[in-house]
Amino acid sequence: MASATYDPELPMVHRKDVRVTEREIDSAGEPLINGDRSCESYSVRAAILPFLFPALGGALYGYDIGATSGATISVESSTLSGTTWYNLSSLEIGLVVSGSLYGALIGSVLAFAIADFLGRRRELILSSVLYFVGALLTALAPDFPVMMVGRFVYGIGIGLAMHAAPMYIAETAPSHIRGVLISLKEFFIVVGMLFGYIAGSLFVDLVAGWRYMYATSAPVSLIMGIGIWWLPPSPRWLLLCAIQGKRNMLDAKEFAVCCLCRLRGQAIDSSASEQVDSILDELSYADQEKQVTISEIFKGKCLKALIIGAGLVFFQQVTGQPSVLYYAATILQTAGFSAASDATRVSVLLGLLKLVMTGIAVLVVDRVGRRPLLIGGVSGIVISLFLLSSYYTLLKDSPFVAVIALLLYVGCYQLSFGPIGWLMISEVFPLRLRGRGLSIAVLVNFASNALVTFAFSPLEALVGTGILFAGFGVIAVASLLFIFFVVPETKGLTLEEIEAKIL
Repeated sequence: MASATYDPELPMVHRKDVRVTEREIDSAGEPLINGDRSCESYSVRAAILPFLFPALGGALYGYDIGATSGATISVESSTLSGTTWYNLSSLEIGLVVSGSLYGALIGSVLAFAIADFLGRRRELILSSVLYFVGALLTALAPDFPVMMVGRFVYGIGIGLAMHAAPMYIAETAPSHIRGVLISLKEFFIVVGMLFGYIAGSLFVDLVAGWRYMYATSAPVSLIMGIGIWWLPPSPRWLLLCAIQGKRNMLDAKEFAVCCLCRLRGQAIDSSASEQVDSILDELSYADQEKQVTISEIFKGKCLKALIIGAGLVFFQQVTGQPSVLYYAATILQTAGFSAASDATRVSVLLGLLKLVMTGIAVLVVDRVGRRPLLIGGVSGIVISLFLLSSYYTLLKDSPFVAVIALLLYVGCYQLSFGPIGWLMISEVFPLRLRGRGLSIAVLVNFASNALVTFAFSPLEALVGTGILFAGFGVIAVASLLFIFFVVPETKGLTLEEIEAKIL
């Protein structure tokens, strides 16, 4: 297929003579661009790869979570670590577990500064390189400090990937299946987590098995990098750069048409040009040519988008998700499940449940909508948290209550906060501010995860497990009210229509 190129040295052409296309509504109540949705025709086969390779960034994040649960058992074993420095303190083990989380925080901050400059595609390529280097440094580490450097580098890759992947998928996916594809990214995170648990179960009995667990992610990161290198840039990002004077407008528009046709798997024709014109009209009308300032992120519709996106990922973590999973093995052991004696096998079972429930969410998100899944799923989370609280305070002789609560929590989380949180933060931000706005949301996600992870133990010692889970339940009720009154429905809307809806 022919492709166009642009020369950044050519004179800049600013599009000022554009008119806003009036939106129309079809008989089903769905918004139309230029009165016709046919311009969004696409080949399903062509839509797979622009999703698949960025989604591998999520799979590598999930794999790290799963593999680390087994690696910590291996690395501190005198007989299995294969090192002379296996006798790690509790602080050092904590750093092994959370090292990639700290790196992800750094990556989120870094994304704020470089994302708009690099673009979505090059940011994903950089994240794949960091994944590869971090995996090898960790797996081949001759001592603990080098291992920690590897964990931080890998974590920076996580921060960049979890920032760029949902943006690239959202900006390149047809609006009819955008929700499915972004939710599938969460599915890939869970798939990665499951494979990490399986790798831990397979390698945990080998000498230096933790090295194999971490090294396994290196070839996957290579596949991710090569695949993304092959993909075209985001047409919306190209047009945004042109409007802001960073690219020649005529060449950028031609290149955007070629990229859009590659993404849709169709020949270059007038419909692709019309769709690019529609996007360009929306961007120009929204006064996108102004350079982004920090203060703008906290004003107007970007502030509204930030409240929606950051609020969702904040509640996603502070409703106790890390802590509930932390207690999973203990809960199953009290119920007398023999599999609970082996933490890695218990994790595999929970990983399978998460996978099934995420798959259900993916199948229905673009038919049922975002809000119904969030409201229904978070309602289940509220019930499960108060059930866990009652188990630890009143019903200690009824472990089946705890098991039911655990399974209900995991299932409802994967129907709601798990996939929908990442989906909506990739949809709600205005295009000109999407890179920086989404980086703040990702930073909030990892920061609140760290907050819950590290505050749980002292809070448990202070108030007790039952009261702590009741506190999580109260927060979950607050999150339900937040969803009901603040979070809009974005099903079936183009990104430009979502931006208008948040006004």
